[in-house]
Amino acid sequence: MAAGMGSRYGGIKQIDPIGPNNEIIIDYSVFDARKAGFGKVVFIIRKQIEKAFRETVGRNIEKAINTAYVFQELDKLPAGFSVPASREKPWGTGHAILMTKDVVKEPFAVINADDFYGPDAFAGIARYLTNAADKNGKYDYSLMGYILKNTLSENGSVARGVCEATAGGYLKDIHERTKIQPFPDGVRFEENGVWTPVSAESLVSMNMWGFTPSLYAELESLFPAFLKTSADNPKSEFFIPEIVGTLVKQNKATVRVLSTQEKWFGVTYKEDKPIVQAAIRDLVAKLVYPAKLWSQT
Repeated sequence: MAAGMGSRYGGIKQIDPIGPNNEIIIDYSVFDARKAGFGKVVFIIRKQIEKAFRETVGRNIEKAINTAYVFQELDKLPAGFSVPASREKPWGTGHAILMTKDVVKEPFAVINADDFYGPDAFAGIARYLTNAADKNGKYDYSLMGYILKNTLSENGSVARGVCEATAGGYLKDIHERTKIQPFPDGVRFEENGVWTPVSAESLVSMNMWGFTPSLYAELESLFPAFLKTSADNPKSEFFIPEIVGTLVKQNKATVRVLSTQEKWFGVTYKEDKPIVQAAIRDLVAKLVYPAKLWSQT
């Protein structure tokens, strides 16, 4: 999911390289996905950044793996709906995934373009998706969980979805914590002015999901309902965690909570760049990645 990139960074060409040969985070994600066995990548972008995106990101990746592009635009709405005058934000991650329905026909993973997930996470979700199949009247979905302490920022608080799982390892609920921060005596989250301890070993969602194509029919059904109630709110979004939560509560889907020891990195803010660069240099030194990522293509 890369449709927000242009607005977030002031243009696709302003995305800072973090690898030794100008690689960006998406390069590492696709490299890891291909190595894990994924055979196709679909980029969800905005039409206005297509040319820059293909030049900056696609030119190497297209040589390495089957690549498709789809466009998330505000006016891509069901019949009978129009874009409110006050709307500027994209419609959210659920709408982004819905844009891929004509090019994805098999079990698939969803990730954010600007998050570094690590090779173990891709390998784990690929293993699950290999055997994923809707059965017994329920959709077979999955979520890669990260250990909270491996996702915290040195630059302040972060927002995370803390996963609550059943004894059998299936998702029961995701508790959205908008302000989580490490302190000398442990990790806490803030809500309504009160700081509450949370286990540093908790599993959190970083938006790496595994789905079967059954999701598309649900998105097509739920999106119009969302628009009827929320379209006039310029900040409302059709979020995939809320959609999945609805399907779980309706007993339509099970979501297997997977886990990884990988350390997550993100470059949402420019201040994060040196930390991510150092982490990539370390992984290259440990031979996890080649110094020139696409030298073999």
